Amino acid sequence: MSRRVFLRQVIASGTSCILSSALPATGGSTVWAAESTAAPARWRPDEPPNRPIGTAKGIFPGRVVWIHDPAAARWDGDTKAGGWYEDRFTDPAAADRMLSQTLRALTGANSDSQAWKSLFQQFNQSRARGSAGYQPGEKVAVKLNLNCCKRRVDPTQGFYNTPQLTVALLRQLVRQAGVRPSDLVFYDASRFVPDSIFIPCHAELPDVRFEDRDGGEGRFKVQPDRGAALYFGDPATPSHGKTYLPECLTGATYLINAAVLKGHSLAGVTLCAKNHFGSVWRDDTDPKDPHLGWNPSHLHGSITTTSRPMGTYNSLVDIMGHRHFGGKTVLYLIDGLYASPHQSVLPEKWQSAPFSGHWTASILASQDPVAIESVAVDFCGAEETQIKMTGAVDNYLHEAAMPHKAPSGTRYAPAGDHRLLESLGVHEHWNDPTKRQYSRDLGTGDGIELVKG
Repeated sequence: MSRRVFLRQVIASGTSCILSSALPATGGSTVWAAESTAAPARWRPDEPPNRPIGTAKGIFPGRVVWIHDPAAARWDGDTKAGGWYEDRFTDPAAADRMLSQTLRALTGANSDSQAWKSLFQQFNQSRARGSAGYQPGEKVAVKLNLNCCKRRVDPTQGFYNTPQLTVALLRQLVRQAGVRPSDLVFYDASRFVPDSIFIPCHAELPDVRFEDRDGGEGRFKVQPDRGAALYFGDPATPSHGKTYLPECLTGATYLINAAVLKGHSLAGVTLCAKNHFGSVWRDDTDPKDPHLGWNPSHLHGSITTTSRPMGTYNSLVDIMGHRHFGGKTVLYLIDGLYASPHQSVLPEKWQSAPFSGHWTASILASQDPVAIESVAVDFCGAEETQIKMTGAVDNYLHEAAMPHKAPSGTRYAPAGDHRLLESLGVHEHWNDPTKRQYSRDLGTGDGIELVKG
C-alpha cells in the first residue's frame, strides 16, 4: 500500500493515526495506534462490486446458501414474558426444515444423508485423505458461540446459538450423517453451555459430550493442548507461539463452525472466523482472569477496525488458516434466526429488505470460509441496526483471500513451520443490497455464488 492510498483511507475513516513507522512492515509487525478526531465512518467497501479475489472452495466452489423463513422466529421481544430461545418463540420444526434445505442446496444432494456424505467425502478428498466419509471413531467437534452465556441459568443474558438450530444440527449429525453420539463434542471454551441448549440435547442424546469453561452439571471442563500452538503473522502479538488450542478440537478429525449473526464492538462483525476467539488459551493471563486462561484479549488490537486500516495484519487470518481450525472444518454455518448489533446485547429486528422490521430468520452455510463471511458482511453493511459496522471491517477478508500475497505484506504461517498459507477462499462484494448478486450468479467471474431459498 502506498503512503498516499493509506492516507486517503485514514481521512475517509475519520481518524488520525500515529504510526510506529511510515508504512506497514512486510513482516506485519507494525503497531497502529489511533486517536479519534471524529465519529468513525460507516463501513463501505473500498473496491468495486463483483471483483473476486482469492480461490473459491467447495463442492460448488464459492457457493454460499442463504435460507430465509420468517415463520421460524416469532419472539415478541418482551423479556419479561419469555426469551427468544424458547420453543414457543423459535419454531423447532422450522429449524429442522431450514437446516435440511440448507444442506441439500449446498451440496446439490437429494437427501440429507447424501448431503453429509458429500461434505465429508469432499473434505477428505481435498486434503488427500482418500474418498471415504466419516468413519466411526473419528471425532467431530462443533464450535458454538456462547459468548453471552455468563451463567448456565439466566433468562436475561444476551444472544448465542439458538437451541432449536443446535438441536437440529445434533440430530442431523447423528441420524443423517451417521456420526456416533460418543464421537461428538459441542464446545465453547470461554463460556458456559446454557441449560437451554444442554438440557434438550442431553435428554435426546446423552452420549454427546458438551465442554465449557468450568465443567460440571453434566458438562466437561475444556482442557488446553500445550502441543498445539498458534503462531501469529505479527510476531509482536502477545503470546506468539504460546497461545494454545483445546484438546477437544486437536483430538477431532472434523470440525463444524457453528457461528451466529452478530456485530462486534471491535471487529464490526463476529462470525465464523471470530467464533474461535472462544478456542484459544494462554497461561500468561492475570491469576484472577475470570476466563481461566481462555481469554483472547491479546488479539483485540489486531482486529479493531476503527484503528487498523485496510492493508494491515489481522490475527483472524491465522485462525482461519490454522490446521486445527480451517484445516479441519467440514462446514461453516451461521445461525441467523436472530441477529444482534454487537456481542453484549439482545437480538434486534432488521429493517432492510427482505426482513423489513422482522427478525432475520435465516441460515447461512458454505464450505468456503471467506465467501460466507463476505456475504454476511454485505448483509450487515446494508442493515442500519448493525451500528458497529465502522472502519475497515473487511480487511481480514482481503488478507484471508490472498494470504500468500497479503496486502499488508504479512507472512501468515500459523502452524509455526514457516509454510505460508495459500488462499483460504474467495472474497467479493455483491452488486447491490436489493439484487444481492455475485460474480457466479451473474456469470461474470469465479467468485461467490449465493443460492437463495
